[in-house]
Amino acid sequence: MSEKKDVSEKTVDLDEVLDNYGIFKRYHGEMIILAFLAFATNNIYCSNYVFAAEDVSYRVVDYGLNPFHCGRRHVPCSGRFELACQEWKRTLVGTMHSFGYMCGLLLVGPMSDRLGRKTAIVVTGIFGAVLGTLRSFSTWYWFYIAMEFMEAAIGDICSPMYVLTLEMVSSKKKLVFFMVCSFGFTFGGVASAFIAWLTPDWRWYLRAIYTPAFLFFFYKYLLDESPRWLLTKGRKDEAINILEKAAKKNKISIDKHSLQNLTCEVRENVRFSELLNDTFKSKTLRKRFFVCVIWWITCTFVNYGLMINSVSLQGNKYVNFALSMLVDLPASVATTYILIHFKRKVPLMLSFFVGAAMCLSQPFLPTNLPWLSVTVYMAGKLMSSFYFAITYLYTLELFPTYTRNSMHALCSSVGRIGSIVAPQTPLLMVYWPGLPSFVFGLAALIAGLSTFLVPDISDDSLPDTVHQAEALGKPKMPSKATGAYNEGFDTQM
Repeated sequence: MSEKKDVSEKTVDLDEVLDNYGIFKRYHGEMIILAFLAFATNNIYCSNYVFAAEDVSYRVVDYGLNPFHCGRRHVPCSGRFELACQEWKRTLVGTMHSFGYMCGLLLVGPMSDRLGRKTAIVVTGIFGAVLGTLRSFSTWYWFYIAMEFMEAAIGDICSPMYVLTLEMVSSKKKLVFFMVCSFGFTFGGVASAFIAWLTPDWRWYLRAIYTPAFLFFFYKYLLDESPRWLLTKGRKDEAINILEKAAKKNKISIDKHSLQNLTCEVRENVRFSELLNDTFKSKTLRKRFFVCVIWWITCTFVNYGLMINSVSLQGNKYVNFALSMLVDLPASVATTYILIHFKRKVPLMLSFFVGAAMCLSQPFLPTNLPWLSVTVYMAGKLMSSFYFAITYLYTLELFPTYTRNSMHALCSSVGRIGSIVAPQTPLLMVYWPGLPSFVFGLAALIAGLSTFLVPDISDDSLPDTVHQAEALGKPKMPSKATGAYNEGFDTQM
């Protein structure tokens, strides 16, 4: 009797239950579609300024005594906020979008933790639709800039959807599941170029990409909350109902005792400053943080910079932009395979160094071979996709559990300095057409060298404490406690 009692009262981790679900069956198939669409809009919105505030081939005519001298074709202003002769106005649009996104990471993240992933997704989706559409009716440049900032800060659905996507599947299946969902980013980038090609007028372009986002309201009915988040909030019954619903859709049977015995650590509210202090007291983790910041700044700077400058390459700007997006597709597949089968450090360093070589050599290629220039440029973009994806996961694995989310958010937010500066890089072409690519190469080279300062990680268990995080990459001593734990885990499987 005592054995049966022990079995019935044994706690069960959520991952053990989620392992029973197939990620390509009906329930998770529906999740893939919803996440795919959300990620697609994220890429469209993050790159909207490339076409909405693109370079123009005319200058504004001044019929007064002080005519402009831009060296461009003379035509009257067509309501483009006099962007033709004021390049800073055009590039500032992209910078403000990135700055808004940087600030929004520190706002939307806590909102998602407090109100739930689903609520944050619906709220940010609707705000994005409203602010983006409202921007298309702007008649004043600074109102346009303000709406660009606001939409990026509180109208981007990506962050809460990313967290929900990872929390809906087990740790063993999250890489493959997210890879399939992330194809939405590529689709969004290609769709953005296609829509811009069909609607060259910037007002109608913005309306075409933002008005469909009003449909995110229906995610309130189509999307389920994260069972993991519900468990941390003590709402166990709601989490069980979602898991049973998923099992029914996938036509599988889940042991009810396992569901009733689900357990999850409920974290008390801790001030952000206290969490940071716990980590920054460690010299090892302080050094690790600065390396991660270098990675993030480089990733956002080079990735967005190459995307923005792709429209300046020889050939059709829409096709070039679409190609720069399409390279993310093989990058997602290759990165997922690498992260499953190999360690982190060497692939990250190689992608940084190869990407640096591509960018540094691109300006010196023969100008009479446009196909070669485009090929090398896209190879550099492919490498930037590699190291961006690896950086995203590597950062999560280098810090302890109770500060992991905070440190990742901080690294990502500070790293947006790169995407803030990236829209300004086209201005460097005034001094030398190849200067933007050359700067991207130098940044990737520095980031690759900084990777020598962090430990390598492969199948290490995620550290829970600062002490465990500091021990990452060091030889593991055999432990009877660990052996007993592993033996018990194998028995459960």
